[in-house]
Amino acid sequence: MTRMRFGIFIYDGVEPIDLATFGVLSMARRIAPEISIVTIAPHAGEIALANGLKVSADYGIDNAPPCDIVIVTGGPGWTAQAKSPETLDYIRRVHVSSRIASVCTGGMILAASGVLDGGPATTKIEVVPPETSPAAVMRETYPAIDVHEAMLVERGDGVVTGGGVTLCIDTTLHLLSQMLGEDVASETARIMEYSRAWRANREAFAPMLAGSGRS
Repeated sequence: MTRMRFGIFIYDGVEPIDLATFGVLSMARRIAPEISIVTIAPHAGEIALANGLKVSADYGIDNAPPCDIVIVTGGPGWTAQAKSPETLDYIRRVHVSSRIASVCTGGMILAASGVLDGGPATTKIEVVPPETSPAAVMRETYPAIDVHEAMLVERGDGVVTGGGVTLCIDTTLHLLSQMLGEDVASETARIMEYSRAWRANREAFAPMLAGSGRS
């Protein structure tokens, strides 16, 4: 059986709900046991997520194994990561060698790395006033990116950017559909009891599929 390795990039200040990416993949392994999951961070070991949750990263960026795809999570810690030369260099290396995706404000880290320049992307939209929408920040700070308000944006260069917060679930299901087939994604959604929500989100807040320019 050929293994398919998913890397999840975390860091201090990730919003815990973004670890639903790991949860979706964990459920998917019941259908597709060839999936393997690793967590990658600026350094291996303990990572302090937002509001006090601590987790342990399997690898640091210096010894991270090759992955079929790396999913960059979001949270208030994104601002520090977007200024980290080591993190941004890692993002660029992944983009060159494999696929990369983001969920929530993980898209802001991809934006800072330059890998989103010249194409469409999305990120978290909704905030609590007086916070500024990350999508608005992306649009203002990175004019080379065509920012869309969408459930997710799939580009033609192996990059997928997902919307905010719980849309990390939908983005991960979309990636499963791309990489392991619609049947795996649909069955994963079913056993998660998420089929209705996934369908409703796609109907009400459609993904943007790159290449065609249509939702």
